Formats: sequence, structure tokens, C-alpha cells
Amino acid sequence: MPYLFESERLGFRRLTQEDYLLVCSFLKDAEVMYAWEHAFSDEECHQWLDRQIGRYERDGFSLWAVIRKKDEAFLGVCGLTMQPFDGRMVPEIGYLFKRRYWHRGYAAEAAVACREYAFDVLDIDEVYSIIRDSNAASVAVAKRNGMTQVGGLVKHYYNMDMPHLVYSVRRDEVRPHIENRKS
Repeated sequence: MPYLFESERLGFRRLTQEDYLLVCSFLKDAEVMYAWEHAFSDEECHQWLDRQIGRYERDGFSLWAVIRKKDEAFLGVCGLTMQPFDGRMVPEIGYLFKRRYWHRGYAAEAAVACREYAFDVLDIDEVYSIIRDSNAASVAVAKRNGMTQVGGLVKHYYNMDMPHLVYSVRRDEVRPHIENRKS
């Protein structure tokens, strides 16, 4: 399957229902899902995958399968989803990777590629990352993506209040020499 877009080491493609077992490999891993406070059940994995596929039709984007180009290994997902922040919906870069691919720079590379896709292809001027306040690794990825903290929020999920930090970067912060296309 051809990639929607690529980075140096990674290819990005839409998820399909055939990816169910691949997404279960990280959604059912409690260590990967620590920010959610639980591993997903079979039903939650089905619902999660259905949500991603539905977003392609509704929004034109979602989380994409991240494939290592050199061997076609499925590493996890990264992409854009619309999330509530400050009374509006904002495009958020999010990702989940199988544990065996952590600490190799894949999350940062994927997040930067998704930022560039948002700016160049989707013509979005600002992207966000909404990160559980205890997730130091994802804060580091956001900073490597040129993001700075712009706020915070509390999500109520799984009968818990979960504080989150909100990071963002604007196109003109990454490319100050390029005029804003929408002005």
C-alpha cells in the first residue's frame, strides 16, 4: 500500500479494519496505555479503530499507521484528531507506539512529520498536543516538535480526573520567513 506521506524512516497510511490485531498489540498493553490508566478490552479496541476510520471521512484525517520503511514493520500510530480545548476544537497531534519501538526517536520523527503534513497539505496554521501531566516522555516529544505550553485542562475519563498540559506550535513559529497563507 502506498504511503500518504513519509519522513526519513517512516511511512504513514490510513488504518483499516484489517489493522485490528496490530492496534490491539499496543492498546491492550497496560504499559503503553498508562496515560489512560488501563489497557483496552477487545470491544474498546474495536471502538477505537472505528473512531479513527470514521474521522478520515468526517475530518479528512485521523491517526495513521506508522510503518518503518526499511522493513515494513508496523510501529504504532501517529496523526491528527480534533480535540476540545479552551471552548473550541483544535487539531491535536497524538501517537501511540508499541513498547519495543520506544526510545528510538520514532515518536518525535512521526510528530514532526504530522506537523508538516498539517501545515503543508491540510493548510492548518496551528497544531496542539494535549498530554497527561505525568507523561514526561510526551512532553519531551512536544518540545522536540517546536511546541510550547499554552495551557492545561482536566479530562474526566474512566471515573478519574486527569490533568493534562496543552502544547502548541504555529506555522509561523516554525517557518517565520514564510507568510501566513490565510492572511
